Amino acid sequence: MPVKVSVIVPVYNPGRYIEDCIASLLGQSLPPDAYEIVFVDDGSTDGTPARLDALAAEDSRVVVVHQENSGWSGKPRNVGIDASRGEYVMFVDNDDHLGPEALERMYAYGKENDADVVVGKMVGRGRGVPVELFRVNRPRATVENAPLIDSLTPHKMVRRAFLDRTGLRFPEGRRRLEDHVFVTEAYLRADNVAVLSDYVCYYHVRRDDDANAGFQRFDPVGYFKNLREALDVVERYTEPGPLRDRLFRRWLRVEMVERLRGRRFLGLPEDYRRELFDEIHGVVTERFGPEVAAPLQPTQRVVAALVTDGRYDDAVAFAEWESGVALAVEPEAVEWRDGLLRIAFAAELTHDGGPMTFPSAGGSPPWPPKDVGQAVRWLGEDVVGRFGRARPDLLLRERASAAQYFQPVEVVRETVPAGDGSRVRLVLRGTATVDPGARAVLPADGLWDVYVRVGLGGWTKELRLGPAPRHDRPAPPAGVVAGRVVLPYWTDRHASLALDVGRAGKGLGLGRLTPGDVTVDGDRLGADLPLYVPAPAEVMLRLTGPGTHDVPAVLSPGGRLEAVLPTAVLRGRTWRAALCLAPDAAQARLHPLPFALRAGADRVRAVPAPRPGRARRLARRVRRALHRILGRITARTE
Repeated sequence: MPVKVSVIVPVYNPGRYIEDCIASLLGQSLPPDAYEIVFVDDGSTDGTPARLDALAAEDSRVVVVHQENSGWSGKPRNVGIDASRGEYVMFVDNDDHLGPEALERMYAYGKENDADVVVGKMVGRGRGVPVELFRVNRPRATVENAPLIDSLTPHKMVRRAFLDRTGLRFPEGRRRLEDHVFVTEAYLRADNVAVLSDYVCYYHVRRDDDANAGFQRFDPVGYFKNLREALDVVERYTEPGPLRDRLFRRWLRVEMVERLRGRRFLGLPEDYRRELFDEIHGVVTERFGPEVAAPLQPTQRVVAALVTDGRYDDAVAFAEWESGVALAVEPEAVEWRDGLLRIAFAAELTHDGGPMTFPSAGGSPPWPPKDVGQAVRWLGEDVVGRFGRARPDLLLRERASAAQYFQPVEVVRETVPAGDGSRVRLVLRGTATVDPGARAVLPADGLWDVYVRVGLGGWTKELRLGPAPRHDRPAPPAGVVAGRVVLPYWTDRHASLALDVGRAGKGLGLGRLTPGDVTVDGDRLGADLPLYVPAPAEVMLRLTGPGTHDVPAVLSPGGRLEAVLPTAVLRGRTWRAALCLAPDAAQARLHPLPFALRAGADRVRAVPAPRPGRARRLARRVRRALHRILGRITARTE
């Protein structure tokens, strides 16, 4: 079979951090003969060369190229391109990893849309990744109709024929931002770019030793010299005008303005901070006209104005003021309705621990501001003017993988008078709807934390939904919806909202049942369970005694459990009962019930469940202790 995808991995002294990468590449769903893995060892001095050679000897998919150290990732990637045989090449860093179906899905999506470049959804584990780009699938994306320019890391799938036709390669040598130069040119020269957003393809991982290349402090002079090369690419392939300005705005915003804001800027050593400011001032005055900064968000525009004018002291003072800005989120309702989980919340910005206030009446503060006080006043006026377009987002984030998905939100914007009425608070009230039956919403069972994300005035703040007071917080029951068991709960540590999907053992409320809640009329068993059930659901009742009998049962709307018992085979015995709420799930879970069925000669009745013997109680205590230990690491107390 022809090779569909060549995965190119530049490698330099990754140590143990390469193991997750290797495992994810070998475990891809694409047939083994349809892809290859090209490791280019850039002069590693640890045990990695021997590890890779042994891997290549064991697996025909693996190719290893050794070379002297070149200083950065550009040359290893180019060597990998030249050594590859695939129709597409996929670039992966040695401390990151892929989703199990990433290559198969990205290749199919690229072929379906005749794409020269395929961008797969990314998740950051301790690292920032683009968010807006991955709201929806974008089969035909360009730098004009999508925020492609927000994603300039090299972790893309690129058609090999496109690389050969254009001669596109990475800049080489000891340098920064080689990926910006390569990816920007790819976007601007590709016939089509396809963005796959409904599956997490790439996990961008921050190492626990913080040794990722992107986290090392850089030399400002060299860094912004390399950045100018990316700007040169934009100038080469665009005409002067709005598109070029919009592309330039990405570097102004991300690589310059954001480095000069709040705690990030204040946390730098004074001499380095000044050097960074001066280098950014040089690029801004040399390459950007006023049209580049004008559409920035208000806070970003203030910082851009200060750096353009070379006002270092004011930039530091503004960063000190801005460091007091945070987000507060208050849960208001969590309830089931029409098979959906509705989550209502209120969110607003705070400053120095209290609600942030803004001018209630419009004004015309001068621009550019002459001092920080004037900048803050101008900022307040501008934020109020834009408030009518502000929207909060609610995201579900899977705890184990960090995969996150946006949920639809209805929003109400409230302007609340503050103090003497000359100022106001800006409050966003949102109601999100979560559809547990939609795999695009909750694609996997697991623990999902609920986050609220607010962008306002140039601040993008994100916070868990909570804390909620213990005495008066919404407590909806577990739901059995579309063959899944979904338990909304409040975490112990943060008192924030999370969803347990398909894993809950406790918290379902089944332990509150008593034998008196169970009726048996002839062979028909009935019981009202404390569950939300929007539509009839097929479940399974397991009876255990001398043997095991699985009895089909039905949950009706309202939580009514009904089953027809095989009374003839039950007679003369007592049977423990357990309930499986999702019998068709990949890992069906049994929930013990606090009653047993005692089948006499003429009738069946519910009785208290027999207490376990001494040995069984001891075993149960050991299991509980082990669960508590594991819970400190992975359970809901996060």
